Amino acid sequence: MTKTATAPNTPAADPEAFKPGHNSKAIFDEEQKYIAPGTQQIGMFSQVAMSRGEGPYYIDEDGNRYLDLYAGVGVASLGHAHPKYVRILSEQIAKIGVGSFVTKHRLNFLKTLASVTPGNMKRAQLYSGGAEAVEAALRLAKSYTKKYESVGFWGGFHGKSMGVIGLLGDTFKYEMGPLPPGVYQVPYAYCYRCPFNMTHPSCGLFCAEYVRRCIKPMTTGKVAAFVMEPIQGTNGNVIPPAGYVAAIRDIAHENGALFVCDEMITGFGRTGKMFGCQHENVVPDVITVGKGMACGFPVSGVITTEEIAFSKPFANPSGSSSSYGGNPMAAAACDATLSTIIEENLVENSRVVGDYMLKEFQRLQEKFRFIGDVRGRGLMIGIELVADRKTKEDLPRHVNRALFDECLKRGVMSMCYSHTIRINPPLVITKKQAEEGVGKFEEAFTALAKRFNLN
Repeated sequence: MTKTATAPNTPAADPEAFKPGHNSKAIFDEEQKYIAPGTQQIGMFSQVAMSRGEGPYYIDEDGNRYLDLYAGVGVASLGHAHPKYVRILSEQIAKIGVGSFVTKHRLNFLKTLASVTPGNMKRAQLYSGGAEAVEAALRLAKSYTKKYESVGFWGGFHGKSMGVIGLLGDTFKYEMGPLPPGVYQVPYAYCYRCPFNMTHPSCGLFCAEYVRRCIKPMTTGKVAAFVMEPIQGTNGNVIPPAGYVAAIRDIAHENGALFVCDEMITGFGRTGKMFGCQHENVVPDVITVGKGMACGFPVSGVITTEEIAFSKPFANPSGSSSSYGGNPMAAAACDATLSTIIEENLVENSRVVGDYMLKEFQRLQEKFRFIGDVRGRGLMIGIELVADRKTKEDLPRHVNRALFDECLKRGVMSMCYSHTIRINPPLVITKKQAEEGVGKFEEAFTALAKRFNLN
């Protein structure tokens, strides 16, 4: 039986919704005849066709400019069309683009990376996507520990491949079972919505102690890895309280497992330090990286110590290789990005501009009662919208969608179409541009409050 094709992500008609320009709309509609459903909501909801970018701005096919406060979910660390990045990749594609052979860019990137990683984490292997790197980290953990179970966290996100889907603490895995065996879920320290209805710091990090108590009765005693984000990105830029990351590291080691820190979003300056784990001076056993490490080129990586890296079968010839990871183009993108982050002091810029944006959004929290929580570290800020601050009930979905439209009307592109807003601008954003973004959000919040009588 043939089913009629539908576009489930297409929003219902709303007379006050954002209207894309004529050129954007024509291109979007034509693509809908061919592209499969399931693409990112920000593209489906906006229906904007992008022509180019300049720093922290997008320019669409109608010439409209949008301040980029999402950076491809933390990918565009250098913004768009950074001159050095463009030059290095243009030169590389004119030479050679594929192959697993060493190149000067790959050597330079790996040497530079080893100089900024925590502890003795000097060995790295490159892949092509986030889920692939996390799967590689699991294979590495099994090779080193000779165990086979793994532990993930509620709200965690590590990609959508079947090798990692069991680690996801969200609905992405619904109707995708059965899940891989030997994978377990434990609570994350989400203080604003504490699953134990406790309050930090009086709770004494009970959520970490709960994880410790879970392992013995829940597993078969063969845990190879704990996989955790130091700040949960997809779950809403959730920042755990001080001591939590270190506590989970200790629990992993108590069980003879490796602590795998998934820094796909938090790595390479996003949080105001080179890596998110450094806020607690935690040295993981393995770090998985991607997104901002190459400013949009599809490359990811696994970073670890020499002792762990040489574990077999992971370390056998071709035992941990990837056809695309670390190829000449990927290596050039990584080298251009990391060297620019260092040269332009973008880690510090992330800290300074991020602190400014956090304080400004906290100011707006005092002004608008439907802003329930504002949290952030560097240029990784989360804002939760609620119908009631006491019950923390989410704002209705149509209200969140209206906020997305109000921001688009004002030339701001951001992930603000759900009750949790994620602010992840390029690391090159200036304080003046950040001020522009916060100001536009304040206008959008004001329009939202008036339209839905929220205050």
